[in-house]
Amino acid sequence: MMRGFLINAILFLFLFFMSSTAVFSQNGRNKAITQKRNSDSTLASTLGTYANPPRFADKRVDLDRLITELQDLQVNTYHWLVRETYDDLKVVKRFLRKADKAGINVWLTMVPPSESPPVTKVGYSEPYRLDFEKWAVELARLSLSMPNLVAWSIDDFVHNLDYFTPEYVERFTRMAKEINPKLKFVPCCYFRKTTPEFVAKYGAYLDGILFPYRAESAGANLQDPSKVEYEIDQIRKMFGPDFPVIIDIYATRHSRLGPSTAEYVRDVMKEGFKFTDGVFIYRHQDPVNDVEKYQVIKQEFNAFVKKK
Repeated sequence: MMRGFLINAILFLFLFFMSSTAVFSQNGRNKAITQKRNSDSTLASTLGTYANPPRFADKRVDLDRLITELQDLQVNTYHWLVRETYDDLKVVKRFLRKADKAGINVWLTMVPPSESPPVTKVGYSEPYRLDFEKWAVELARLSLSMPNLVAWSIDDFVHNLDYFTPEYVERFTRMAKEINPKLKFVPCCYFRKTTPEFVAKYGAYLDGILFPYRAESAGANLQDPSKVEYEIDQIRKMFGPDFPVIIDIYATRHSRLGPSTAEYVRDVMKEGFKFTDGVFIYRHQDPVNDVEKYQVIKQEFNAFVKKK
């Protein structure tokens, strides 16, 4: 009887040890991710707009007007979509200098295979196209000379995981970090595709995520602002409570979900200020042609900055 008792006790302790080890391993992984993200506050309180800069009649970007509008909104970041022209990166470098003088940080986004030829006719992110090792190295080098280049991103990242394998992502993020550890990689990740499996495979290589909010937990729409808290909470449960999540709010229509209203943009901004690490507006709104949304965005950003 005593021998049977000892065998059962040993078996129990073994099973307890194995289950505890698994839990501690997962918790340790989340803790490591969290500690890594909290090493500085680069992404904290990111406020900005994305793409769609003002242009001259000849289609060149009006950099001075863009700076003026960003200052009017009282934001601290502009998120540049590298896709507009072949010499876009040259324009970015000029903008970085102007933005630095204005105290504005810059993110750069490249488009993935799903948004590049032959899938689309719009064009690649030039000049390195789909060579993300080259992008990682060149952007890291650029960020050393222009420290207001604080982050880079890949659009629709989670929809292109066949291309962006964990091995490939580990390699190009490591290449960037070896040059400038301060440059953040913050890819675009949607709610439904941000799963525990995704986090387990990719979480260690991300410095945060850009989260386009579409109320996907309620079927996907641009009318319901009420799911922001729930969806952010679910994401933080997977990545860890201090993992940076920057919400991206649709002020411009979505190809499938249609347009949003100024009221919706206002309500999601308020939720974003409460539950996320930063707020981007998709896309930069024209103060003349998009006056209603521009004014709402300005009011909310200005009010938030005033409270800080």
